[in-house]
Amino acid sequence: MLKLLDSIVELYKKAASSLPPDVENALMSAHAKETKGTNANSILATILANIRLARKTGRPICQDTGVPTFFIKVPCGVSHIELKKAIIKATRIATMEIPLRPNAVDILTEENTGDNTGRGFPILYSEETKGKTLTIDLMLKGAGCENAGQIYKLPVDELKAERDLDGVRRCVLDAVYKAQGKGCPPYIIGVGIGASKDQVTRLAKEQLLRDLKDRNKYNVLANLEKRILNDINKLGIGPLGLGGKTTAIVVKIGVNHRHPASYFVDVSVSCWANRRARLKWQIRNSKFEIRN
Repeated sequence: MLKLLDSIVELYKKAASSLPPDVENALMSAHAKETKGTNANSILATILANIRLARKTGRPICQDTGVPTFFIKVPCGVSHIELKKAIIKATRIATMEIPLRPNAVDILTEENTGDNTGRGFPILYSEETKGKTLTIDLMLKGAGCENAGQIYKLPVDELKAERDLDGVRRCVLDAVYKAQGKGCPPYIIGVGIGASKDQVTRLAKEQLLRDLKDRNKYNVLANLEKRILNDINKLGIGPLGLGGKTTAIVVKIGVNHRHPASYFVDVSVSCWANRRARLKWQIRNSKFEIRN
């Protein structure tokens, strides 16, 4: 378990200091599309320079290192209790060594724990899986973009949003319009559609783990993702909300079945620093890999 502990600390370092290649490449493409001499072009150039500097120095990309959120696939036979203990201990070590900004504040006392651990902190989602591979996805999502997220219960009369995919489109546009530049665009947008509030909230956040270049397995959703992205970028909000062609760089949509009487939509907004990393650990021979 000690080797796994060290690997989770390294996972934190990777997520905090190095953006995934697909995200960085998308930001480079956005920079190339913005007109030279504009705020949008200058801001994206600064963002890209920040990414390179963080990777070179091993320091956090952003001062808000967010809420550590883990999505874990656990093979049968692996102790969930011991795994949770390892993650909490690794969180404390990573907070000191990287360092991560202490973000865990007690609701009752308003005291900061100082080590990013506490009730429900970090956030852990786990599920059983077949095989011998333990997979740990870590997301570091800042509060600014988390606060920009919205949940909707369709229909929404003021948006003219009915219980259909066009209603979903209207909800996403409303969420981005309300966010403006508060969540540090260019945004990555995750959308979850399903039966209950808690279900779609997790589903929307899981979309932020997807590779930006992947294609939705449902053609209707793949086309909807492209249409919504185009509509978002017509808003002209731009990088950091100062205008430009690039308000978002991708939209990802996940769906579950719903109850006949309910149609919930959650819009999860990520800032340009979509910090995510993955650890794979082979239980049989203790081999593992860390990648964004």
